[in-house]
Amino acid sequence: MTIESLPPFLRALLVTDGTVTKMLEAYFWEPVVVDTLRQEFVVTEAEVPWIEVPAGVSVLVRRARLRGGDSGLHYAHAFSVIRTERIPGSFRQRLIDREIGIGALIRDSGLESYREVMEVGVDGAGADADPATLPRDQTDAEAKSLFRAYRIIIDGSPVILISETFPLSLYR
Repeated sequence: MTIESLPPFLRALLVTDGTVTKMLEAYFWEPVVVDTLRQEFVVTEAEVPWIEVPAGVSVLVRRARLRGGDSGLHYAHAFSVIRTERIPGSFRQRLIDREIGIGALIRDSGLESYREVMEVGVDGAGADADPATLPRDQTDAEAKSLFRAYRIIIDGSPVILISETFPLSLYR
């Protein structure tokens, strides 16, 4: 499957620099809930060049699911790596407290930010796989997902790397 053959809404999700949650709410016409499935500080084993993290540095990792508040459908999964020392204290605390999704938090905080898409594609691993560890050579047509990886730049520094997957079966 090629990107050109994707439904137009999915192609729009690939390039949006707004919050995915708001786009999903408008498209599916229901509230979207952000479920935090995992959140913890870890020390990196390897460097994460897209957000300038050397090996051996503590980062916050977060895995979340975007779920339809009425339908219960899982519209997207996200895996984030966050350099908490590079973000303002009040923003950092709200993030750690899991108050709301990252996109909504950035919007509500008024922080100047820029999102840069680093990679997009179609994957056979399915929406429940951890995007940070996905092998890109799977071919299971029944479980295909769209994926994108992007970084969020705040005050000129890349501070958050997010990988998102969207199950294609829900968007056709």
